[in-house]
Amino acid sequence: MEYPFQIKRITPTLGALISGIDLSQAIDDKLFTALNYALQSYHVLFLRNQPIEPIQQKQFAERFGLLHTHPIYPHTPECEEITVLDTDEDNPPDNDNWHTDVTFIETPPMGAVLAAKHIPTLGGDTLWVSGIAAYNALSVRWKHMLAGLQAVHDFTKSFPEYRFNHCEVTYSRWLKAKENSPPVLHPVVRTHPLSGRKALFVNEGFTTRIIGLTPKESETTLAFLFQHINKPEFQVRWQWNKDDLVIWDNQITQHYATADYLPERRIMHRATIIGGIPY
Repeated sequence: MEYPFQIKRITPTLGALISGIDLSQAIDDKLFTALNYALQSYHVLFLRNQPIEPIQQKQFAERFGLLHTHPIYPHTPECEEITVLDTDEDNPPDNDNWHTDVTFIETPPMGAVLAAKHIPTLGGDTLWVSGIAAYNALSVRWKHMLAGLQAVHDFTKSFPEYRFNHCEVTYSRWLKAKENSPPVLHPVVRTHPLSGRKALFVNEGFTTRIIGLTPKESETTLAFLFQHINKPEFQVRWQWNKDDLVIWDNQITQHYATADYLPERRIMHRATIIGGIPY
């Protein structure tokens, strides 16, 4: 496809730098279609110098689909769909592990749009990893063994009770979120709904056990898959500047936000796009 913007691949596996687009301005259907096609091809798109406001971010993300409102994280005053990830020494990050966003719901997000609002002097990079590359690197025997298996994804693994029971208001919000987010089952290997490619779909953030295996077998299998998926060959790493914006396919990637910048502060705004039921 001939793109109406410049595109530069970052790694052989995933990631591309997009230039020649200003998302503070409305984009037409042709440009959006090309951008969506690039997302399907490269899975993570990086754009520099995109000083968009929460309303603009919401409107752009809604081009991909309905947006999710996070039950725990705060949001911007303008838009409840724009999650605020504001971390420092007094509020340390909880996403410094390999995870796929919000897999604790039946229809996990198909993607996300993340905007950098305040960046530390050093550190605070984010890494993404390809679940497709990780799956393809498995042996035929491993692929055969994982086929058809389902795993439990649990809200409380990343949001444990002890972190929220020190304040009545916060604890009440956590109890409501827990009630509304019972554990769900997703396939260990999912199929991308557009490309048909297979990807590992277990993550350290929310996956707790594999159905049909003994507890020890499940623990051992998940430990191997969590370790396997974080190989550097499957990754792309991004060093943030203020007003950078990243769009990623949440269905076939995981990401890790490095927590090496404390005690400095880091503020990100995220729009999370609801997806379909994994299969």
